[in-house]
Order: sequence, then structure tokens, then C-alpha cells
Amino acid sequence: MEKVKTVLNWSSGKDAAFAYHLLSMGGAYEVVRLLTTVNNEHDRIVMHGVREELLDAQARAMNVPIEKIKLPASPDDDTYKQAMSKALTKLKQEGIHTAAFGDIFLEDLKEYRIQQLGSVGFDAVFPLWKKDTRQLVHLLEETGIEAMIVCLNEKFLPKEFLGRKIDASFLNDLPNNVDPCGENGEFHTFVYNAPYFSSPIPVNKGEVVYKAYTPAKNDNDKWNTGFYFLDLLPGM
Repeated sequence: MEKVKTVLNWSSGKDAAFAYHLLSMGGAYEVVRLLTTVNNEHDRIVMHGVREELLDAQARAMNVPIEKIKLPASPDDDTYKQAMSKALTKLKQEGIHTAAFGDIFLEDLKEYRIQQLGSVGFDAVFPLWKKDTRQLVHLLEETGIEAMIVCLNEKFLPKEFLGRKIDASFLNDLPNNVDPCGENGEFHTFVYNAPYFSSPIPVNKGEVVYKAYTPAKNDNDKWNTGFYFLDLLPGM
């Protein structure tokens, strides 16, 4: 049976990495493209703050072409939708009609994705959907996917968690109000090694940057907070 050509929404973090692992092992899907949103003002991955050159290093290590959606620093919803629609339309012309995501349990986000994909004739697949997030961390470690925290919400974690590897030790130190996979936006990660990488990606830990965010009117209060970012530098 021919595999379904799939584009994976690649955040550079652990959930996308494990989604790729499951899709590759499952046999029904073939990830032929990665898709990532990049801040075109700073050349960094949106939300995670990771340098674009490290994103490129991941794609090379996976030997999977990457499609980048360049966005301004604070895009509105219409700008995001238009950019995403343009990218998906291009992929559709190349014979790709399925998009995969690393979402785990946020129902509203899942429905939003399905709705947006449907408008351009795409199907959606969620390999991690409803999996236990604590168990997922153990599975990551067993699989050999190695990731570290590069961004965190100060409302949930102190900045000392930056650079921590996602493993059993991390789980032991995690506060009870923080999801083990950071599914509520508590933290974001960067994957520097995986069994499907041709080789580990060398990185050096750079400076820690703090950014405060004030929500727009009617936005969720949880975004009225600050985020710490670890600036990862390409290693030798």
C-alpha cells in the first residue's frame, strides 16, 4: 500500500520529534516535508526563539526538506492564516494533502487546525493525541530523542529550568501545576539528537533573554507574563 505523503508541522521541539518517530514507525504515512513558522525580523522559530540555522541543521540531520513560513514578530490571525494557506496550497500542488501535528490534548487548537486545513483541502493527523504526557516523556527517553528547554513561562517555571534535558530527572523536579510536556505553553524545547538524525546537532548555551508580554483585550490572562529564552548557539 502506498504511503500517504505528509507535511509535519515542525516546531523543532520534542512533540514534533516524537510525532515524526511515530509516523515513521507506523507505516501509513511518509513525512516528505517539514513546515515551520519563522520570525522574519530575527530569523528565529516563532514561539521557541531558536535560531533558523539550528532549524536548518535539524532538517539536514533528518534529510527532510523544510518549508518555512516567514512571519512578522507579532502577526495577527489574518496574516497567519494567509501565510499558512499560501504554503499549504504550494504543497498541495506537489501532491501533499495531509498535515501532521504534535498536539496532545488542546481540543480548541485541534479544531482550529482541522478547520483551516479543510479550507485548502488538507486532511489532519495527530499521532500524539490524548496520550499521557508523563508517559510521553518516558517514551522520549526510551526512544533516544534528546531535547532541552529553550523557552519557559515565568508563571510556571523558574529560569533555572532553561537548558534542562527532558528526562526522568526533569519529571521528578517538575512542579505539580506544570504539564510534563508543557502542553499549556509552560515551556518549549529544542531537539538536538534523535535516532533518525544522521548525527547529533552540536549546540552551545548562550545568553538568557527575558521578554515581557502584555495580552491584547479579551486575551487569556496567562499571556500577561514574561518568558525566559535560552539562546542556543551552533556548536562545532
